Amino acid sequence: MLDWLRRADTRAKETPAPRKVAARVIVVGERELPLVIKKLGHARRMTLRLAPDGSEARVSIPAWCRVGDAEAFARDRADWLAGQLANLPEARHIAPGASLNFRGEMLVIQWTEAARRKPVIDAGHLIIGGPQESLSRRLQRWLESEAMWHFGVDLAHYCAKTGHDVPRLALSRAQRRWGSCASDGSIRINWRLIMAPDFVRRSVVAHEVAHMTHFDHSPAFHAHLDTLFEGDVGAANRWLKRHGRSLYAQFG
Repeated sequence: MLDWLRRADTRAKETPAPRKVAARVIVVGERELPLVIKKLGHARRMTLRLAPDGSEARVSIPAWCRVGDAEAFARDRADWLAGQLANLPEARHIAPGASLNFRGEMLVIQWTEAARRKPVIDAGHLIIGGPQESLSRRLQRWLESEAMWHFGVDLAHYCAKTGHDVPRLALSRAQRRWGSCASDGSIRINWRLIMAPDFVRRSVVAHEVAHMTHFDHSPAFHAHLDTLFEGDVGAANRWLKRHGRSLYAQFG
């Protein structure tokens, strides 16, 4: 009797399998592209974007908007998405002999099993040893480590100029945003910026530090940023607009 009750209790606690929901796709040219629709409480209109790596189309809509309208919105702009896909940089794989961007410089990966596991830069080459099968993973960890160090130096520099205490810093893996400053003052910077030229990376850090004084994009904010950043903010923004997607050509 007790055994029967135990079995019955086990069956009662079983949770039915969740019902599968078909993924949304949109036909772009000759391929099907995943379509991600997200409702945002602060959105006032529908916006369509292509993921930086071209893996999916994304529509942001106001909370009151219907999903069906968002799907139609994306379908009507399939030609625009096709143009965006055509402009994506060619994917580059991490392998011996391939190139890797670091601080705006193109380095050739020179792998030798007997070399040190920690990468060494020498005359346009990135020399690295260790297991070849973990090469991509180890190089990404190295880039993230370099990013954290350089971002930290940049952050301390701009905080000193503004008189702010250095806030908590973290790396971001966002698909679109290069940096963010939270209401508690903590700052996140996209790790891929370590592959961009120094002035581009530093402009993003300066931008987020400027938000510690002006938590908006008002004229006062831009005036403050112009005095804080030693370079040309416009040139840095143009570089990101023109080449930003190329930073997603490696490491997925």
